[in-house]
Amino acid sequence: MRQFFTVIGGMGTPATESYVRLLNQRTHAHSDQEYLNYILVNDATVPDRTDYILDHSKPSFYPDLLEDIQDQSLLNPEFMVIVCNTAHYFYDQLAAATPIPLLHMPHLAISDMCERFPDEKRVGLIATQGTIQDGIYSHEIETSGREVVLGDQALQDMVTELIYKYVKEKGEVNAALYHHILQRMHDDFNVNVIVLGCTELSFAQEKAGDHPYHVIDAQSIIVDKTIALGKAFRQSEAAGKALLNQMMAR
Repeated sequence: MRQFFTVIGGMGTPATESYVRLLNQRTHAHSDQEYLNYILVNDATVPDRTDYILDHSKPSFYPDLLEDIQDQSLLNPEFMVIVCNTAHYFYDQLAAATPIPLLHMPHLAISDMCERFPDEKRVGLIATQGTIQDGIYSHEIETSGREVVLGDQALQDMVTELIYKYVKEKGEVNAALYHHILQRMHDDFNVNVIVLGCTELSFAQEKAGDHPYHVIDAQSIIVDKTIALGKAFRQSEAAGKALLNQMMAR
């Protein structure tokens, strides 16, 4: 297979399925041959990312992801993408372990946010406790010159319930809970833009129906970036590499 990329997923599987579904829908193909070439690695047995980040005595997810990255590197894809925000805890180590460009989902999401909402200086963030703890998104938001607003413990408890009790455990979305989380972040913490720093929250965004809040959906953004790159490489190697260099700049 030529002109293909690799998707490292399975963290969790419903969120990865959402990514792939959006990827195929938004490609707007009119024949089999117009879809993009890619390999999906749905590594569902990767240890829980948040468990390890909060407690290093728990199994690390780094060895599993390193093995996936190194195995896929042997196939020489044009680029790779990890469709789990919390897994970016080890982004630098994983990127250094492969000659294949590895997209940085949080960085691309916040770059997109800055373009869409240049005047917003307070940005809400909802994510797993692991992503909150490791500061991946906080760093990206603060580097862009904006203040990070995290909410309170009650809000974080609701986010954790939505992610683990509903999406991960049951494969479903509690739409009322998701909308209440967004409402509380907007009304109680005075933010107009809310970053979804977890792919399970992106799954909720896809499934929960319309709402009036401005969200930065990292998974939706990485879908669009993946399609743009895939189509650029389909056009020519030079076009693909030029766009890839733009996306990899940090």
